Amino acid sequence: MTNEEIARAISGHRFDVAYPYLEDDVTWTLVGQGRLEGKEAFIGACETTATELNGVSTEFRQFRVLAGEDWVVIDSLAAYAAADAPTANVASCDIYLFTDGRLSELTSYNIELETIDE
Repeated sequence: MTNEEIARAISGHRFDVAYPYLEDDVTWTLVGQGRLEGKEAFIGACETTATELNGVSTEFRQFRVLAGEDWVVIDSLAAYAAADAPTANVASCDIYLFTDGRLSELTSYNIELETIDE
């Protein structure tokens, strides 16, 4: 997979396809929430998120990608709808850094919005 494909998979919640492309010492900074260190912690967070999204409908209303040689930035707006909860609208920016085709660092900014302007 290319760096862009790996980043799109993670930001698009298809986490498992990206696992083979993680550095052993990958870091994930969730701005305002903490920092995960190591492949095991990264995968654990992905698996938790995947479980939380089970039964949730996700509609990406924006998914912009900028890519360089060893970095990818994804700016997205998504609506998450579950049968038993109001729709959550989330704006995200994920900044990916790669070393030799493997994800070495991810920084994520996420904020819940009341609505998404169309």
